[in-house]
Amino acid sequence: MKSQILAIATFLTTIGMTAIAQAANTEQVKQLLTTKKCENCDLTGAGLVMADLSGANLSGANLTGANLSRANLSGADLRGANLSGAGLFGVNLSEAKLSGANLAGADLRNTYLGNAEFNSAYLNGANFQGAIGIPLQIAQPEDFYAWGVAEAQKGNKQQAINYFTQAIAAKPEYAGAYFARGVARYQIFDRQGAFQDAQMAEKLFTSQNNSSGIQTTQAFIKELQTPYTEKVTTGKPSFFDFLGSLSSVLLQFLPF
Repeated sequence: MKSQILAIATFLTTIGMTAIAQAANTEQVKQLLTTKKCENCDLTGAGLVMADLSGANLSGANLTGANLSRANLSGADLRGANLSGAGLFGVNLSEAKLSGANLAGADLRNTYLGNAEFNSAYLNGANFQGAIGIPLQIAQPEDFYAWGVAEAQKGNKQQAINYFTQAIAAKPEYAGAYFARGVARYQIFDRQGAFQDAQMAEKLFTSQNNSSGIQTTQAFIKELQTPYTEKVTTGKPSFFDFLGSLSSVLLQFLPF
């Protein structure tokens, strides 16, 4: 039995090593992990999950399809690197240099991007869902709003609030983002914050002649002005009865 197990283990190890060799230059992977220096290396498809690559020099490297999930790339030099289709889920990219990098189709969900540089980076199809510290230079207000709606639908109210706040920072007149943030604040029992956002949303919707926005926001304000102890009676629907589907209401303020 032991000899069979050993034979199977040897077979699987051989297959694994062959797959790695086919996917990436193993010597260059070893060089990177040992020295954190691998400029212009061919690391196509490399498996670097949870690798500590903080401060690494990977400028010009080919990391197409590489799996760097949950790796530490804080302060790394990735200028001009090819990260198209790379798995970067949960990666720490704070203060990383990504100017001129190709991130087309890369998975950047739940990444940490504080002070990361993205000048002239190619980001077509990159997924930033759940990322923290997304620079305003790489996302439109509508992107932040859409991510906020997605988080709200999943019940992640605080993350939704963060995204709506970023949408407002990028576009101060974004009435829908104020309304959406107010709803999210209402759902975490921050009635004061919700009321302030609702008032701003109503003011902006009015200036923009958005009748649907005005009506929805006024219904929300009425809800916020209703004491907790007041029960909803027949013929007097609550705010959420008025909304019907919260997600559908929030999506109406997302321009397409």
